[in-house]
Amino acid sequence: MQFEYKNYMPSPATKDILALAESREIVRPRDFPTIANPGQILRRLVDGGVMLKVGRGLYTLADRKPSGSFSLSQAAARAPGGIVCLLSALEFHDIGTQMGYRVWLAVGNKGPVKIDDVPVRIVRMSGKSFDSGIETHEIGGIPIQIYSASKTIADCFKFRRLVGIDVALEALREGWRERKFEVDELIEFARIDRVEKLIRPYLEMVLA
Repeated sequence: MQFEYKNYMPSPATKDILALAESREIVRPRDFPTIANPGQILRRLVDGGVMLKVGRGLYTLADRKPSGSFSLSQAAARAPGGIVCLLSALEFHDIGTQMGYRVWLAVGNKGPVKIDDVPVRIVRMSGKSFDSGIETHEIGGIPIQIYSASKTIADCFKFRRLVGIDVALEALREGWRERKFEVDELIEFARIDRVEKLIRPYLEMVLA
């Protein structure tokens, strides 16, 4: 891209930052461990109109057109250990009609999580319920962890008080209609989430 500072030649470090920013939707100072003071360079790029600050410690190229999954990239960058879940995972897998401006992220039960500059809904999970069914997808050049379609549907029944039983039922019906999951996988995740007895009657009606 064309560097826009007047009477300024970009340093090798600046070129490295811009090169990564070309391939990723979001970059952070921590993405440049071999560069001294990357945050300072990023702030200069913002001042020069080359980059935008889109959250605390999150930057993107000013002339980049955000993708439909831009908010996922933001959330994943702010919470590297988080896993996209529930309504956001349904939207990613194109199941049902649920959409929202917040990104739903599952995190472990230990430690505080504070993300106040990106619209995020945090859901606490633990054990196999947290660790199972994780897929990694590259979005905007960033690897993002997302629960599989079958794990997400099971989670909707587990967290039905958060998302609504109607959402869980829609996800089950639409997921099966679009062949987004295998029955055996769904039952296995329902066991892990301890909702197998709840989900079986609904599943039998959908399969009938």
